[in-house]
Amino acid sequence: MKHGLLLVNLGSPASPETSDVKEYLKEFLSDQNVIEMPKSIWQPILRGMILPTRSWRSATFYKHIWSKSGSPLIVYTQIIRDQVRELLPDWDVEMAMTYGTPKIVDTLKAMEDNGCDETIVIPLFPQYTQSTHKTIIDKAKSANVPIKIIEHFYENVEYQKILAQHIQKSVDEFEYDQLLFSYHGIPTAMINHGDPYQKQCEETTSAISKLITFPNEKIKTVYQSKFGPMPWLKPYLKNELSQLVAVGKRNVLIVTPSFVADCLETLEEDNVQNYQSFKASGGDRFKLVEPMNDDPRFSQFIANLAFEAK
Repeated sequence: MKHGLLLVNLGSPASPETSDVKEYLKEFLSDQNVIEMPKSIWQPILRGMILPTRSWRSATFYKHIWSKSGSPLIVYTQIIRDQVRELLPDWDVEMAMTYGTPKIVDTLKAMEDNGCDETIVIPLFPQYTQSTHKTIIDKAKSANVPIKIIEHFYENVEYQKILAQHIQKSVDEFEYDQLLFSYHGIPTAMINHGDPYQKQCEETTSAISKLITFPNEKIKTVYQSKFGPMPWLKPYLKNELSQLVAVGKRNVLIVTPSFVADCLETLEEDNVQNYQSFKASGGDRFKLVEPMNDDPRFSQFIANLAFEAK
């Protein structure tokens, strides 16, 4: 029996050029697991207002973070895949993206053609939410091949220890006034409809707080990357940063547990936009804990997770 492992991340434009960014955003923002508004209402807004204005602006941000190797999110996902391949030499280990390429369905079918009797699918998002996981699950199931899906791993002790070690390294470097656990936000309507994401984020913060040496009263959960006019999970990271400065907390450490690889949200939104806003408000030290990226301990964790699930 040949085992397969498919690692799935969000995706990226094919290039930082406006046309490719527009194509990527159109696919992403047309997903009703992301935007729940009826298509008849949302699509005219998306095509007539959002894409013409947001595409070129997002393209400038992607150009800021693009490396010689390409999109950081793609590059780091490739590194994780390659490290896991070395750890599971008898497995077929591949990667796919929810939006863009490589495509989930095409990759799963190719893996079956390559002899995989069953494939473990791991979305590279520790906490479950409809807006990331449901589309992955729907696409994976539509491939009509034998699969097993791991829907979340935030509660895994091995993962928690690795994340805590990442944070502790930064904590030990400086005496910070505040540690913010900043998660990608989602609309509050999704939570009201039963999405477990907020609960899982809070549980992540609570579990990691017990594993690090840092005053618990200086730790807080916040959310970032709000999109559109509807209310999203609060408190918002950007607002929290300015409020901290206002009360004299000018040295802030931020960790982003919902991202396992550097991407637009960490490299541009946080390390550029939120950093600049924080400094303009009078903040002093702003430090972002790096995501898992190419940490071999995380790749070992993923390999163990897949092996135990087979």
